[in-house]
Amino acid sequence: MINSKPSFLKSWNLNYKAFAIAIAILALIGFGDATFLTVENILGAKVPCSIIEGCEQVLTSKYANFYGIPIALFGSVYYLIIFLFSYISITRSDKKYLLLASSLTPLGFIVSIFLVFLQLVVIKAICIYCMLSALVSSLLFILGMISIKLSHRLDEMDLISNEMV
Repeated sequence: MINSKPSFLKSWNLNYKAFAIAIAILALIGFGDATFLTVENILGAKVPCSIIEGCEQVLTSKYANFYGIPIALFGSVYYLIIFLFSYISITRSDKKYLLLASSLTPLGFIVSIFLVFLQLVVIKAICIYCMLSALVSSLLFILGMISIKLSHRLDEMDLISNEMV
């Protein structure tokens, strides 16, 4: 009988927390970015764009709002949900909340791809803040898929080790 789990199962808490913390930090960055754009949109303010010209063109285009709601507000809500799930996962040491956050990341990634397409092909201008959001969404997607894969692998190994006991 084997009572000990494989070594990488023992380190799951470290891996789990590292993924959850990384996802939480990225979600906060995305939340800050999207919330800034939301507030600027609502106030009708001109967003400073010193690195690349085109922010104003993108942020005042007909694609900047969806039925009168700033697209950035949807991003703020998305990032806030990801952050809250990852934060709860960290504080409760419960991977199911990390998996919930991770399972939402494909949605943000797909929306980001579409919005980058709109910038590059339709509007023909680039908003640096929007590209930051796309980068954050892409990184969240990558980390989310890795954490889901790792979780499934650990669950499989746990089943194997339980069968050996």
